[in-house]
Amino acid sequence: MIQFELNDDSPVYVISVAAQMSGLHAQTLRAYDRLGLVSPGRAAGGGRRYSLRDILVLREVQRLSQEEGVNLSGIKRILELETEQQRSRMLLSELHAQIAQLRAELESTRAVAARLAALLRSRNEGAALVPVRRSDAPVNVNPQPAAQPRRPEPGAATLGRAATLRETTNNG
Repeated sequence: MIQFELNDDSPVYVISVAAQMSGLHAQTLRAYDRLGLVSPGRAAGGGRRYSLRDILVLREVQRLSQEEGVNLSGIKRILELETEQQRSRMLLSELHAQIAQLRAELESTRAVAARLAALLRSRNEGAALVPVRRSDAPVNVNPQPAAQPRRPEPGAATLGRAATLRETTNNG
């Protein structure tokens, strides 16, 4: 089953439905498209498909024209400025989020720098940068490689056992 996600920008309404929803004639919608007041999507066959947002823009165009007396070029400029303002607000919101993230990173960096400065101060006062448990046993700075254990010669183990047996029989 194919699922489609619909939102306010989904171009789903054919021109007759968009005209009815906006209260305008289909020819008026075509004229507004040619003037660039609204830019509907296109179907595979080339027919116009209007979104809910397009219909809201059409209603605003009608209101500005009929109630406010603004001509179409003025309406186009108003719509452009509103779009620009919306983009600026989105950018401003993104920039505020980035600033908040940078402030958090700066605070973290300052905390690390303060910790390092404290460690350096304590080192200058004779303390180690990394706490080390000290012992009384002397530490060999240049350790010699460990001597390889000698392998007993064949029969030595047997001789060793025999000598031990002799000692126990002689002493006991």
